[in-house]
Amino acid sequence: MDALTREDIIKVIEGKGEARRVPLLYDLWIGTNVFDDDPQKRQEWLDKHPCDVKQVIFPLPGMTEGPAEDPDFYWAAPGAENTGGKGLDAQCLIQDWEDAEDFFASFPNPESPALITQKVEKDGRYLLSNWCNCYFERLWALRGMENALTDFYLYPDEVHRFFRMLTDFYKRAMERIKEEVDVDGFFVTDDIGTQKAPFFSLELFREFFKPYYKELIDKAHELGTHFWLHSCGNIEPFLPEFIEIGLDVIHPIQKNTMNEKEIAEKYGDKICIWAGFDVQYLMAFGTPEEVREEVRFLMKTYRRPEGRLMMTMGNGSTPDWKMENLEALYDESLKLGTKKE
Repeated sequence: MDALTREDIIKVIEGKGEARRVPLLYDLWIGTNVFDDDPQKRQEWLDKHPCDVKQVIFPLPGMTEGPAEDPDFYWAAPGAENTGGKGLDAQCLIQDWEDAEDFFASFPNPESPALITQKVEKDGRYLLSNWCNCYFERLWALRGMENALTDFYLYPDEVHRFFRMLTDFYKRAMERIKEEVDVDGFFVTDDIGTQKAPFFSLELFREFFKPYYKELIDKAHELGTHFWLHSCGNIEPFLPEFIEIGLDVIHPIQKNTMNEKEIAEKYGDKICIWAGFDVQYLMAFGTPEEVREEVRFLMKTYRRPEGRLMMTMGNGSTPDWKMENLEALYDESLKLGTKKE
């Protein structure tokens, strides 16, 4: 399937006009679990459908152990172990900030050979570098969710110290990735919203997140690239803050957490919306016609002559997605998204 070019995607992101069709990036969230865990089957299917951006995932440090290229390339302090029998959000690798000097002293080195180990061939498409768990997700992955949410009040200095070191790590990693691979954008994940509201107040966001995110966005722009952010849940209070500091792309404007029409009216001309198709209901339980109807709604809501709209899934695939719904999704997106001559 003929993909859009790097120049097409840049134009759309920067609000300089539509491409010949709305960019379709559904494939970035479609795993092998939809194809009986068969990578070849998945690739053969995707080859018949638009894949408008090439994503390359660079391995960040492990949690408690590093790879063969650098055994010290991991986040936790030496000797730390996950507590078994608990959910991911209840694991705690930093038991107490007051005893965390070993953690800070052994912080991973962004010059590690483990950061960039693969050869990447450019093919004319926009090249997007991705890493997960930026700030809040990285904090709770190490401290557990309950600790993470109280750390902003009980250990603010330690959180700032941690975010400072994370930011310095990320900025140098971005420099290396741009120098060695020449990517066009950086895409990170950080779920800072629940289904109803953000995890924390606007005041906490401004103190603990906004300054550090601004540094990453500024670094991306300094390198001649864009900065993309995925954040599930209702993050509406934070959107004008992110726009103020120059965020280029936001994903997914999650279904049933915010009013999509209001978001489009307020912010659609100020930031590129990477609209996430509903994965909680429609892909698994909806009908092909319901899928088509939702594509029509998203296109009508977010599309504008200056671009600033790309389409994708709201999150990763699950094995119960219906293939007929995937086919309807691509078919309707191509029909509606292609500019009429």
